[in-house]
Amino acid sequence: MEIRVETTVGGHVSTRSVSVTMRTPGQDFELAAGFLFSEGILGGREELREITYCQTGETQEYNVVTVRFREEVALDPELLTRNFYTSSSCGVCGKGTLEAVGVRGCRALPDGTLVLDPSLIPRLPEFLLDGQKGFKRSGGLHAAGLFDVDGEALALREDVGRHNAVDKVVGQALLEGGIPLLDRILVVSGRTSFEILQKAVAAGIPAVVAVGAPSTLAVELAKEFNVTLIGFARAQRFNLYAGGARVPDWEGERR
Repeated sequence: MEIRVETTVGGHVSTRSVSVTMRTPGQDFELAAGFLFSEGILGGREELREITYCQTGETQEYNVVTVRFREEVALDPELLTRNFYTSSSCGVCGKGTLEAVGVRGCRALPDGTLVLDPSLIPRLPEFLLDGQKGFKRSGGLHAAGLFDVDGEALALREDVGRHNAVDKVVGQALLEGGIPLLDRILVVSGRTSFEILQKAVAAGIPAVVAVGAPSTLAVELAKEFNVTLIGFARAQRFNLYAGGARVPDWEGERR
């Protein structure tokens, strides 16, 4: 899917292509909004005018999404001249350093907005799996979900790319006016990359729980921005890599 942005400044309309991503169709507008927000191109819902599929003559282009900004919203030209070709792979796809995340305005997340029950944490991936209808049919989709401290799923999205799944849940929250998500837990079905942690920090999500391992950069980012990072959450156990203050009753090993 191609993501384009359209701005109108001083009466001049400008349209640019900023991303091409392999995705699972569905929730395309959420994906576009979440991606642009996590990359610092979109500052918030108030900057949006509309999101539409591109239409060429009589043909609706469902693989091209245009995000239109409100008039006089000026975007950083350096961000718009970057080309994002994202995939389902793990690694640094957008921001390449911890400093870059701070430069775009992200700050360390506050304590006191979320307390995690250690007995709940290993069960969260099970709750995520319960809602993965696409995975149950195909066995080939990742998932991301937003949960509250009682383990209730508030949003769940699937996609062939784990980063896309996160963009979709973040985009949904953004379009509904729910950002920042300071009392929510992000649960992901695979490993945790730097990119996923970057998206969590941008959305104000204080805790990330994953079935698999985090990358070294993901751990560094979690420590730098005070995100509770948990991996290998399954079978009544988990590893805690950062942000242990939000799991005060846990007596296990802290990585």
